[in-house]
This record gives sequence, C-alpha cells and structure tokens, in this order.
Amino acid sequence: TLFRCAPSLRARGEHTMDSLPFKQVDVFTAVPYQGNPVAVVMGAQSLSGSQMQRIAMWTNLSETAFILPASNPLADYRVRIFTPKGELPFAGHPSLGAAHAVLEAGWAAPREEVLTQECGVGLVRLYRDPSEGRLHLDLPPAHATALADDLRQRLVDAVGVALKGPAAILDLGPRWLTAEAVAIAELLAARVDFPAVQKLSEDLAITGVTLFARDDSATEVRSFAPAAGVPEDPVCGSGNGAVAALLRAQGQSASYRARQGRAVGRDGYAYLEFVPDGPIRLGGDTVTCIDGRLLVPTSA
Repeated sequence: TLFRCAPSLRARGEHTMDSLPFKQVDVFTAVPYQGNPVAVVMGAQSLSGSQMQRIAMWTNLSETAFILPASNPLADYRVRIFTPKGELPFAGHPSLGAAHAVLEAGWAAPREEVLTQECGVGLVRLYRDPSEGRLHLDLPPAHATALADDLRQRLVDAVGVALKGPAAILDLGPRWLTAEAVAIAELLAARVDFPAVQKLSEDLAITGVTLFARDDSATEVRSFAPAAGVPEDPVCGSGNGAVAALLRAQGQSASYRARQGRAVGRDGYAYLEFVPDGPIRLGGDTVTCIDGRLLVPTSA
C-alpha cells in the first residue's frame, strides 16, 4: 500500500519517506465537519500525476487539490484537481479550499484581496471578502448544450424525480447535465439509480448530473457523479455554477444562496452572484479541519 506508518517503513527499509504540508478544508460552511471537505497537498511539484491520482483515491474525497508553483507569471499558484478516478480541469469547491489553504499557510498573499489561480481551464480569479472572510471566485464561462428529447425520460428514470423546464449540459470544465426538479421535498427524497446515472454520464461524456429545486425563498441542489467516483457530492461548486448558468439563460439576474448536502448528512451554502455583463461569481465559507503533513514515498 502507498501509505503506512512511517517508523515501521524506515525500520524495515521498504521506503524512504518524505512529507508535504497537508490540510483538509471544509468548503461552503463555517462549521467544521459540514459542507464539503477537500484535501489540499502543498508543494506538490515533486509528485507525478500517477502519485497524485493514488493520493486522491486514498483520501476518498470528492476532490483532492495539489498546489504547485505557477507557470503563468500572472498567477499566484497552480492547482491540479483530482477526483478518485481522474483529473478535472476546474472545480469550484477545491478552488475555494485551495485558496483558503494557501492563504492560511502563507504560500500566497492576495493583491488587493485578489488571488489568481492557474488550473486546467486557465486563470481563475478569487476574492476574499475583507468583512466576512468569505472566498469567492469567477466561474469559467459555461457552454450549454440542450438535452435531446429522447434522453429526457432516461434522465427522469435515473434520478427518480419529476422534472420541469429544459435540461441542458453545462460545460464549465466539468460537464454537468442540469435540470430543475418539481419541488424541494421531492428532490431531497429522490431515490437515485446510481448505475443508470453512471451509464448516462459515460454515454454523454459528462461529469455527472446536477438537479435543483426552488420555492419562494430557497434553492436546493443535489449533484451525482458516480462515473467520477463520487456517487453524490455533498456540496458542489461547479454543479452550483451550472445551475446558475441555466438560470441566467432563463433570465434570472438576482443573486441567491443555494443549500446542498442535507441528503448525505452534510449541510452547506453556496452563494451565487450574477455580475452585470460579467461572470457568475461563486462564494462560500471555508474552515480547516485537519492541518499537518502527508507522508509520501520517495522510492518504490
């Protein structure tokens, strides 16, 4: 196995061990052990992509973020983001969690409260609210593709809840098939057929399915990505971004707060803002739950 007790490894001479700064950050919450956790490994330039993937499999979280020196002079740092099954060009909650970690550890400092992250989709700007400390980021532009009519019933059967309005694939780096459920109660009670969602995701080459429901005062979201090794993401930044992009296309311009995670025993809030003639801005609170070092082998 990749990770075992360091003293016994050294005693038997099986591996030479190194260590890297490591944090686990809950995102979309200010309350520890709520929201969505992300593992953040800093100074990860010594790791290969295959090592990063194995670490992401081991943490068994929705995503693990690896912080490296920026290759673009306009960026403060570079991040690579892995699910248990593969690498993503961008994701919301790892980007917010990574920014929290590098700020807390002093690995980067905001310039006029702005950080610039380099990742697979290019440069992402992040902002720190000086009054609340909440982090926000500008989401990449979302490219929408309408869901073919013959696939709509297949989606309904897979997610186990009636839908209303159009369904579309929103590509923000991750690709989310996004649709509105008829009511919040039905969305929370939905019995999802995960193998069917996985097959649909593989057939459409998408990350997964994000559903939302609204009433007069609330928005609830659920995100399913079994093809990426994440049956249900507790609170999904890019999934919430896909919802916001669909709502903007339908004419919504008022900022709102979305709740997610209650169906899996978590609870978090994503803040969505429609910048006039600009990007959709995603925000969330962040809190560190683990702060230490990760032992990694330097030889096989």
